[in-house]
Amino acid sequence: MKIGVRLHDFGKSNAEILAKQAKDMGFDGVQLVINKAFENQTGMAGTMSDEMLHAFAQPFFEQQLDVVMLGSYFNPVHSDKKKVRDFVDKFKDHLRFASIFHCSYVGTETGSYNDDSWTYNPRNRTDEAFQEVKTIFEEILQVAAKEKTCMAIEGAYGHCMYNPETLEKLFHQLDNGYLKIIVDVFNYLAMENYEQHVDILKECLKRFRENIVLFHLKDFRVEQGKLVQVGLGQGIMKWDVMLPLIKETCPSAYLVFEGVKKEDMASSLRYIHSII
Repeated sequence: MKIGVRLHDFGKSNAEILAKQAKDMGFDGVQLVINKAFENQTGMAGTMSDEMLHAFAQPFFEQQLDVVMLGSYFNPVHSDKKKVRDFVDKFKDHLRFASIFHCSYVGTETGSYNDDSWTYNPRNRTDEAFQEVKTIFEEILQVAAKEKTCMAIEGAYGHCMYNPETLEKLFHQLDNGYLKIIVDVFNYLAMENYEQHVDILKECLKRFRENIVLFHLKDFRVEQGKLVQVGLGQGIMKWDVMLPLIKETCPSAYLVFEGVKKEDMASSLRYIHSII
């Protein structure tokens, strides 16, 4: 299986420096969020020319790195509807230019009524939330089909698609052949269910199987009543059990480090390689 990294976890710089850092560390590919990785870029619709985008992409080709997914994460239920519209346009723009990076996926989460904090709100677990997300994503998927680039979505405990079951319901109502799934087991966890993280992975594998294109790899400890992310192999996530299940069920999916600190990347990579 191939292993990638969220590029801006190296910090913000230019494409040449970041691509070299990812390659030198031993990764096969990157998850790229343009506004967070590249200096002086917002990533908003219409702000980047094709010439500029080709220049951004070239260092990844030279380093033989896959651009696994473009991140264009936004909150579809934000109370500021102009902001929602701007980010919908941004997402569509990413779908249009993803092919420049030889990239097949543009990703997002499903948002929260807490606006910019992206945390639990009881309204997130209502039919209102489900329908609002569905309406926004339906529009985006029309562009995805036109551009032949997939939209990839992930659920999270505090978001509108708060468990695998709800995300599956959305998937089946929207799927037009250009909708795929990101699985981040850590994002589904809270204090009341973190011990069931292997079962949550199994549920995701059962519900989504070949529609999963990317797994985010994270690890965590419980500290003072909170789940705190740590380097891979430093916490209690049972990757020795989970990675073989992923490899068996979704062998072509990408494994992507997300939120792993730069100083923990080398040891985390050794740990994952020791399992797979």
